[in-house]
Amino acid sequence: MTFNELKPHITNITSNATLSVDDRLLKICELLEEHIPYYNWVGFYFKNGDKHELKLGPYVGEPTDHTIIPFGNGICGQVAVSNQNFVVPDVKAQDNYIACSITVKAEIVIPIFVNGKNIGQIDIDSNTANPFTETDERFLEFVCKEVAKVLA
Repeated sequence: MTFNELKPHITNITSNATLSVDDRLLKICELLEEHIPYYNWVGFYFKNGDKHELKLGPYVGEPTDHTIIPFGNGICGQVAVSNQNFVVPDVKAQDNYIACSITVKAEIVIPIFVNGKNIGQIDIDSNTANPFTETDERFLEFVCKEVAKVLA
């Protein structure tokens, strides 16, 4: 399924008020992991109350010990501070990378904004080297905007 074919599915999930917010987020994770071959771990991290840390939300993929990530640590923690997309073509080349699995070769993290504030992010790990393109970024920005509507 192409990114454009996935967009209406994302919108259908986010607009399904019969599901809890976490169930909608999990369905998005499942959809992306199932239909994009190089998306091997898909999950959400959110600002943990007033703390300067992220807390793991719904995800699919290998279990992770990284349920809390301090701001500034790893790729996710850096995005929490920078408010910018972060595409890592080769995780081994990153000094501030938190390894979740030895199979992960690349990562992309896109922030989620609600009322202009970075409240979380979608985090995707890939077991393929350098798979992410600008098209992935634009698609995931769309996903984050749809998710933001649910969280607003």
